[in-house]
Amino acid sequence: MKGVEAISKPKILVFSTEKISDPAIDMAGLLKLHYPPEVYTVPVPCSSAIKPKWILYALEQGFDGVFIAADGTDCPYGESCTEKTSQVMSKTQEMMKEKNIDPARLKMAAICSVCSEAFVKHVKSFTEYLAKAKS
Repeated sequence: MKGVEAISKPKILVFSTEKISDPAIDMAGLLKLHYPPEVYTVPVPCSSAIKPKWILYALEQGFDGVFIAADGTDCPYGESCTEKTSQVMSKTQEMMKEKNIDPARLKMAAICSVCSEAFVKHVKSFTEYLAKAKS
């Protein structure tokens, strides 16, 4: 529209795990639990396999935030998943600080295979935070 700036909504990249959080995200759609269409998902086998450079790349390419829908203690690939994913978060947030990127643009929560409502709640809350930070 002429004379009115378009308000861009925050774009969020979600790393979801194929066997644990992906089913919850799929079920959110089946249950018609609405979350912003600016949320994009990338499936990974295990949240501990996410690389800090992937997160930084997403932020540098225009994503306003990155959300890790982690396996938690349900990971089928190893008992140390939670600890390793936490290390990924810490390392990435340190790298973000070095690059003057707000570490709060990275969030993580354990999302089990039936946690559709929790996923939607987390993503909506993160979107609201990022929208306020952008303005």
